[in-house]
Formats: sequence, C-alpha cells, structure tokens
Amino acid sequence: MACRVQHSMQNSLWFLSSSRFYSTIQSQNVRSKNPKYFCKKLLSSSSFSKGVRHCSATASYTDANINHSNAESFVLTTPLYYVNAPPHMGSAYTTIAADAIARFQRLLRKKVIFITGTDEHGEKIAGAAAANGSSPREHCDSVSQAYKLLWRDLDIAYDKFIRTTDSKHEALVKEFYSKVLANGDIYRADYEGLYCVNCEEYKDEKELLENNCCPMHLKPCVRRKEDNYFFALSKYQKRLEDTLTENPDFVQPSFRLNEVQGWIKSGLRDFSISRASVDWGIAVPNDDKQTIYVWFDALLGYISALLDDKEKPNLQTAISSGWPASLHLIGKDILRFHAVYWPAMLMSAGLSLPKMVFGHGFLTKDGLKMGKSLGNTLEPTDLVHRFGSDAVRYFFLKEVEFGSDGDYSEDRFINIINAHLANTIGNLLNRTLGLLKKNCQSTLATDSAIAAEGNALKDTVEKLAEKARKHYENLELSSACEAVLEIGNAGNVYIDGQAPWSLFKQGGSAFETAAKDLVIVLEALRIIAIALSPITPSLCLRIYTQLGYSEDQFNAVTWVALSLSLSLSLSLSLSLSACRCARVHML
Repeated sequence: MACRVQHSMQNSLWFLSSSRFYSTIQSQNVRSKNPKYFCKKLLSSSSFSKGVRHCSATASYTDANINHSNAESFVLTTPLYYVNAPPHMGSAYTTIAADAIARFQRLLRKKVIFITGTDEHGEKIAGAAAANGSSPREHCDSVSQAYKLLWRDLDIAYDKFIRTTDSKHEALVKEFYSKVLANGDIYRADYEGLYCVNCEEYKDEKELLENNCCPMHLKPCVRRKEDNYFFALSKYQKRLEDTLTENPDFVQPSFRLNEVQGWIKSGLRDFSISRASVDWGIAVPNDDKQTIYVWFDALLGYISALLDDKEKPNLQTAISSGWPASLHLIGKDILRFHAVYWPAMLMSAGLSLPKMVFGHGFLTKDGLKMGKSLGNTLEPTDLVHRFGSDAVRYFFLKEVEFGSDGDYSEDRFINIINAHLANTIGNLLNRTLGLLKKNCQSTLATDSAIAAEGNALKDTVEKLAEKARKHYENLELSSACEAVLEIGNAGNVYIDGQAPWSLFKQGGSAFETAAKDLVIVLEALRIIAIALSPITPSLCLRIYTQLGYSEDQFNAVTWVALSLSLSLSLSLSLSLSACRCARVHML
C-alpha cells in the first residue's frame, strides 16, 4: 500500500475508514461576559470555505454500503420536550447525548431511527400562550421551531421529529385509548387531590414538601376535584415487579432501577388520564367534554413518530415500522412516567415494552442549581453561538458522567477544550501535517501496512479504539471520550520520541524511518476522527478533509473498518493546507 501526499494512500488494516474534516473556522473573537475571548472553532484551514454545516435537522447520515433491509434496527428517543418555554440546557444535554449514541450505532451499521419532538398539549401550554398574548397553536409553532433551530446548531442528526399536535399522532392516541378501554382498564370516577400544574400530575401528600410544595418545582400544589377517566395502574403492579426482576437492564443506570422498584413496591395507585377543565388537548373518544391527560397523550409520540407522513395513521403500521424502541433517553425527573406508567399502558394495549429506559442526571452551574431567580441560567443557544457546537458537545459528554448529575463552569469549560481538543488532538494534527509538507514536498511513497507492522503505537491505538467501542455500547460516553483522548496522547508521545524532524535532516534510511512515522501518526489521527465523530461530528469531518477524504466518504464510514481481518482499499488524497489551532483564550 503506497502512501503519498497528493497521492493515493490505501488504508492499513488497523485504521478506521475515511471522513472529511471541513473547516468553518472564523478567526473573529467574541467577548464573553467575564470577560474572556475565544475562537468559535478549534482547527482551521485556509483552503476550505466557511459557513458549511455538515448536519442539519433532516441530515441523512447513512452508510452507503449498508443494506438497510437486512440491518439490525436501533430506535432511540429523547423525551418529547414540553413547549411551555424555549429549550434549555437540560433538554439540549439529553439530545446531544442521544445524537452521540445514534451516530455510534450508525457506525455499527445499524438501521437507526432517532426520534425527538415536542409535547404541545395541556393546561400549562394554554397558560403560557395566554401570557404571551398568542393562541396555543401559535405558541406551539414558535417554540417547536426554536427546538429545531437549536438542534440544527448543535449538529443533531435526528430522523423523526414528532409534534403531539400532528394529526397522525392524534389518530394513534385515540386508537390506543380505545384499545386500553376495550381491555377494561379505563373507568370513570371523581378524584380529589393536590395537583401540580407544572408537573401536570396529582401528587401524593407524603411526597410533598412544606406547604404542599412540589419537590421538583418548589411551588404549592392546588387542591382539585374532578370527574375524570382513570387508568387501572394498580392492576399491573405484579407484572411490573416481575418485569423488572426478570429484566434488570430495563431501567438504567442501576441506581435508577432501585428507585423505580421502590415506587412500585410501595403500592401503585390508578391515575387520572383525562382533564375536564382543559380545552387544549386531544378529546377523549366519545366524550368531547374532556381531553386526554398530557402524559397519556405524549408518550404515544414515540410510536406515532414511526409513521411516515403519507402512511395511514394506525397503530399496526407504526408498530411495524420500528417498535419496540431500543432506548428511551430521559432526565431523571420524568423517570416515573417512563418506567412505571408507560410500561403499564403498553401492557394494557398488548404492545411490546421498550428495551431500556435510561435516566440521566441534572446539570448545575458553578455548583448551584440553575434558575431564573438566581440569574444563573445557561442558555444553550448562547453557548453554542459563542463556543461552537463541537466544544459544547464535547464538554458535556466528556465532563459529565452519563447518568449522574454534572456541573458547568466557564473556566473549566475553557480549560478542558484547550487541553483536549486544541492542545492534544489539534496540535498532533497540525505538527504532523506541517512536517509532511515541509520535508516531503507533499509526497510520501511509503507502504502504510508495512510501516505499521509490529509498531507499538499501532497496537496501542487498536486497544484504545476497542476500549472506546465498549464504552459507547455501555452508554459510558465520558469514558469513550477519554479512550479516544488517550490515542491523541499516545500519538504525541510517539512523535516526540521518534523526533522525525531530526531524522528528516539526516537523510537516507533515517528519512525513510521518519516518513513511516508520519504515516503511522496520520493513521492514528484518522482513527481519532472516526472514534470521536459521535461526540464532535463537525470537528472530525474537518480532520478528514485535511487528510484528503471527501464528505461522502465520511458519511459512509463504519466502525467495522477497525477490524484487522478486513481488507480495505480506499484511496486517500492528502491536501496539505496551512492549518493552525485556534485555542479558546482567557485574559
């Protein structure tokens, strides 16, 4: 396999396949509030056009070599975000994590369906619309669009975006309701209790704080008495207990499972699934004086999203398009709805349960809970516009252990991005390409397979890439980042130890040794780009463009290219442009 710059370089067997590393660098510095200065992106190349974005809300991100009719399916969902207010960092965090998981599963040649969307019915929505002087529909349209715009800015490559105001969703909710009713699990009764408007839920008094305050929203619950329809949740207590015993992976992390089992063992109560006082919602079949409770409505979005717009909206068609979901990714505050209510509802309707519900933790800022009253909110749109999507994605997925609570501080954010992406990965790329251009006149006639044979760095990279794969599969996103970062550290140690700049000066066989060293490091960089692409897709696309690959090749890459038994014959044209690392600067 010959390797040269402006050449044809075939991949050695230990390397991931190709991608493109496009540049949207802007050298413009922006002043932050503290004040500090930074560049929006991490690596730049003067030969690349600005303003191009790889992923959009409707981006196609499939492997051209996959036969999707035979591929294993992987369906994952974020929550359907409540549109009472614009998107916040908590919802952005969930979606960034889901996108990273989806991208990794695509690298495994899975047929991925990544579902997100908005929950748009209920009393709180109607109240928010009225407060803004708009109709509920206008309010929902505006906020739902804000989510789509943020997902675009964060390079979220979702496949389905469902709104609970979509007509196809309403049809499925009514059909599902009728199935549960026919099974004898819906009845009508009066109910009186303490109701949290923000949670859209009646609360048990023993879980409330002083003055009947909701422990989540810290606002007093109001006492209400209504004539509602109820779902017979208590009927499914034993089946839920057995499900969790037989399938302990159903709720993750494991400490969340313990929490759910505690709720169930303490006794399940039937819950109201309609509201007589709320007009903004889906009418109960055969009773247009009541609307369906938002959770009994919104949870069905995971299924209705599977329908294509032109398909007749019915449950069987939706189910055959990808249900059950492989993963529901949620915040821990809505765990009860997804791990208790939702499985029981599916059991009643005779439908399969999702394979896993994963409840992650909350985010804080500088060690404090975020809130408007404290003036310490973290606006995701502002953050991504100031620092760029790759930096935001990397920080929250690397520095927050997935499943646990995590904290953001700007100083820590800047230090991490500089140390990991700029100093470790960026400098390794820049110094290697710089040596190649300076000493080899953009040409290397080196067999990359022979160069890597028996090389210690090759073995290290292979082991770390496999380590990263296992972490991704276990949803250990922070550890996956760390494994890839170790490849960068190993590459820097290797190039420092080999000192190819000195070998080039000696000429002869030393020159050939230096050329082989550069090939090995460039291959390590290519592995970094693929292994980190679920976390920082735009950054990795830019890396691969600087290695000469096309965007189509990047989009067709699969993790299986790491296999030593796989023979690859992709060609690479290395374009050596002047590249520099733009660091996040602090005054």
